Amino acid sequence: MKHYEVEILDAKTKDKLCFLDKVEPNATIGEIKSMFHKSHPQWYPARQSIRLDPKGKSLKDEDVLQHLPVGTTATFYFRDLGAQISWVTVFLTEYAGPLLIYLMFYFRVPFIYAPKYDFTTSKHWVVHLACMCHSFHYVKRLLETLFVHRFSHGTMPLRNIFKNCTYYWGFAAWMAYYINHPLYTPPTYGEQQIRLALTVFLFCQIGNFSIHIALRNLRPPGSKTRKIPYPTKNPFTWIFLLVSCPNYTYELGSWLGFTLMTQCLPVAFFTLVGFIQMTVWAKGKHRSYLKEFRDYPTLRSPILPFIL
Repeated sequence: MKHYEVEILDAKTKDKLCFLDKVEPNATIGEIKSMFHKSHPQWYPARQSIRLDPKGKSLKDEDVLQHLPVGTTATFYFRDLGAQISWVTVFLTEYAGPLLIYLMFYFRVPFIYAPKYDFTTSKHWVVHLACMCHSFHYVKRLLETLFVHRFSHGTMPLRNIFKNCTYYWGFAAWMAYYINHPLYTPPTYGEQQIRLALTVFLFCQIGNFSIHIALRNLRPPGSKTRKIPYPTKNPFTWIFLLVSCPNYTYELGSWLGFTLMTQCLPVAFFTLVGFIQMTVWAKGKHRSYLKEFRDYPTLRSPILPFIL
């Protein structure tokens, strides 16, 4: 059996960082990263980007050496991805924040509103309903992070946690300040508007959870296998017939329901910003599906059926 010689160069300077002798042909990029880590302990595997070209795409950990377009002396280029943090840690942090921050405004802890309002409660029942819906949403997200989601990548750059928390925590505070404000006024059309909004919110929350379960069941534990998601027996998943990322469709619907329920401008703005970001993610996911699967259903749109 022939063995490979592997040299790893710095992608920026082209300096030789490491030379590995007698590497097995069936060695994966993940195993090569571990070997590289032994000679450079400061660069743990999750921090490494190994590529065939200095400006090319990162190779996947499961890529096998003998299946790559390299000779028996293989040259790879290394780029430092920076300090990494687990996706689970990021999600738990960015979702726990809005839950606790909103409740601080709901209970009107001191130094938020005028002292006479400290620890008082709103006279409007929609304020209490909105708190229950907001709390339910983020408790659901926390539980899904712990027990449902399977992440294809174990880590993300550490800087993301600051960016994500600023977004989620900041918007939660902005929304909660106005919804729980002593001068808050209920929606224009009263109880009818609130009941309709609650129905939309709960419907979309159930739909979002159903999609997350369907996506989880596509990927066996510990696997990075990607498959085309299809509708299951659960009616909430039938939207897969028309949309590539229905989890984002239902997420948008939930926040539209919450906007209708509270009739609050900061909530509407959060919904708009979230929709723009989710559209970017959905289009990217849709493109990768089309690229990876030749038989991908052509009827599907990224996030909104027939529109977007």
